[in-house]
Amino acid sequence: MVNIIVELSKYLMIILMTSYTFLCFSIFGYQDPDKKKSLLRQQNVLMFMIHIIAYLVMYLEQEDVKLLAFYLMQVVLFGATILLYTIIYPRVSRLVVNNMCMLLCIGMIMLTRLSYSNAVKQFVIAAGGVAISLVVPVVIRKVKKLSEWRKVYAIIGIVSLALVVVIGSVSYGAKLGFQVAGINVQPSELVKIVFVFFVASSFKQSMAFKDIVVTTALAAFHVLILVASKDLGAALIIFVVYLVMLYVATRQPLYVLAGLGAGSVASVGAYYLFNHVRNRVVAWKDPIASYSGSGYQVAQSLFAIGTGSWFGMGLFQGQPDTIPVASSDFIFSAICEEMGLIFGLCMTLVCVSCYVMFLNIAMQLRNMFYKLVALGLGTCYIFQVFLNIGGVTKFIPSTGVTLPLVSYGGSSILSTLIMFAIIQGLYILREDEEENLERKKKERLRAERGRGEVKKRARKTADVPQRAKRSRPAGQAPRKEKARPQQRVR
Repeated sequence: MVNIIVELSKYLMIILMTSYTFLCFSIFGYQDPDKKKSLLRQQNVLMFMIHIIAYLVMYLEQEDVKLLAFYLMQVVLFGATILLYTIIYPRVSRLVVNNMCMLLCIGMIMLTRLSYSNAVKQFVIAAGGVAISLVVPVVIRKVKKLSEWRKVYAIIGIVSLALVVVIGSVSYGAKLGFQVAGINVQPSELVKIVFVFFVASSFKQSMAFKDIVVTTALAAFHVLILVASKDLGAALIIFVVYLVMLYVATRQPLYVLAGLGAGSVASVGAYYLFNHVRNRVVAWKDPIASYSGSGYQVAQSLFAIGTGSWFGMGLFQGQPDTIPVASSDFIFSAICEEMGLIFGLCMTLVCVSCYVMFLNIAMQLRNMFYKLVALGLGTCYIFQVFLNIGGVTKFIPSTGVTLPLVSYGGSSILSTLIMFAIIQGLYILREDEEENLERKKKERLRAERGRGEVKKRARKTADVPQRAKRSRPAGQAPRKEKARPQQRVR
């Protein structure tokens, strides 16, 4: 009986996930607020249905009561997140909130399947991150001098990355972070956000050529520090984010071409300088040939995706544990093996819909600083998704970055939640701008209408004698006024 339920559940979850993904994009075609609210509520229902089906299957497989308690805790977290965002910020983008909770939900399901202890840690960090993210939109909306802190952003970014080089611990051939009170901290995850603010404030203050050179030099310094710590995934993300922001700010394709040329030369240099980069390239070219060495991880990832096929094996029916670091770097492979490639593709499209929303917000913002911040954060998010999924599917060499909101990693999930909260703050600012423009438009129309009424009354006053003349019968001579007797001058 359990096997039948597991087999049916995977098809049901795929149908529900496909419906959710369809709503992500169909919402953009509706202008009616009531219709949009109805579709967003449908998304919430679909998400909670996927959630309860997955945990019901895991409970039937494991028969562990703590899974049910853990499920209820997650329901409280997701429900509170949706309600608090809606209550505190009535103008918030509900689509972004729904997608954020959906990705968290998928991550918690697969992490619970892989490692219950890691899932509990992730849940605690996610709850704290949500609490922090609820404050961020207020800061974005109220603090008006964020664009003036260019030096502060540069100092924070460079010092944080330099600390990793000095005291960071080596993990998989790279210095990614250090421990504080027993907690692993990866500063590069948060520095990506600070870096976006640094570049946006620099371009907001000045677009002179010499200032662009200075900004480029400081951005290159960020990248070089990451290269020195061998965190090439974060270095690549910062490099691409800077190129995109530079092109949008200057509209000069030559800058992009020069950057791509420099990046190509740096990639070749990294191949010859770092042994783990060469191993990843060898594994990417032919993982089967190096199966006993560097290609084992990529080969196991491909085996998992191929085994799961379109519809997946079902929860606890596959072997995602055989994939090294499946809970962090290769969680997409684990999802495809047990929940199906269709489910994985739908999850990818949910990430794309988030990026579309970020771009929509960036294009409609009028302030240059906020526009660049939205663009930079959106590019940072979607490019990290591309690096992760591209690496596990052998589309590109593996870079060791996490899948935002889905993979296990405290620094990653915290930085992504803050990133989404900043986008929400920018969305509220956009709504404020539209409201101000609408109010000014109404005031202008009211003023124009008032001036029109004044002119109309003046015209009516001027037309009174003319109407009196037109009302005199034809042929009648104008009536003469009686001459007043002149007073005798004494």
